[in-house]
Amino acid sequence: MLAVSALARVEVAAAIWRKQRLGELDSQDAGLLIRAFEADYHGTASSRPRFAAIEVSTAVLEAAADVVALHGLRAYDGVQLASALTARAADPSCNAFAAFDGALREAATMRGFVLVPRFCRATS
Repeated sequence: MLAVSALARVEVAAAIWRKQRLGELDSQDAGLLIRAFEADYHGTASSRPRFAAIEVSTAVLEAAADVVALHGLRAYDGVQLASALTARAADPSCNAFAAFDGALREAATMRGFVLVPRFCRATS
């Protein structure tokens, strides 16, 4: 199972619909991707969720405030990293981190995470 910040529920949808608005995805493909993500996030009648959502609690927000100060991250990126740190505190084997944002990837590396995908064209 993958751990994700509960913010992923909004961030993934926003990214997909943005791609659709920019003409990089047609509406049908965007809808298909949204439905697939929602099935993974919430589960279906025949399958359990594939993600463990880390709730955006006061403790996660406090940790996020610390990581944005230390690493110069944007607010939501700080919440994403703080969520990963929370997951790793609960399960030390949770040591992989997936992101495409360059600054977030660098901060995750500095916090000891292994990046997935290992090599990518990072964005900022």
